[in-house]
Amino acid sequence: MSRKSKASAKPPTKRQLRVGEEIRHSLAGIFIRQDTYVEELRGISITVSEVAVSPDLSNARVFVMPLGGEDIETILPALNKMAPFFGHHVSQKVHLRRMPKLKFLVDGSFDHVDRITSLFNNLPEPQNEDNSISSDTEMHINPQADSPSQTPES
Repeated sequence: MSRKSKASAKPPTKRQLRVGEEIRHSLAGIFIRQDTYVEELRGISITVSEVAVSPDLSNARVFVMPLGGEDIETILPALNKMAPFFGHHVSQKVHLRRMPKLKFLVDGSFDHVDRITSLFNNLPEPQNEDNSISSDTEMHINPQADSPSQTPES
């Protein structure tokens, strides 16, 4: 039996998306209120960016990132250790027959955005001066006219 490639994988259904969003919202509320009694998580702001739920709704991958991306090596094991605790609290707010098993993963999209931003910032400035408005022409707006008019500077 061969594994399906990501290209042939089906997109998530509306139910998967809806359940994932409900779980994300509930987990974000837990992290905002800091309802955890784990020393590694005390005082740390955690962002839940996405929850991807399996097609049979039995597993959920929770993509998280602490504020500033600091101490991820200690936070991620603590989150995975407390996953049943979080699952219990989420199940009290999200009503499902079976609560998906939560697995916490690092969200790499923030690093990807930073990389793209740095690439855009390092682009060379265009040397084309044809698109600029000449310095001897300025825009005057006439309140009675329908459109602005360009007049030469005197």
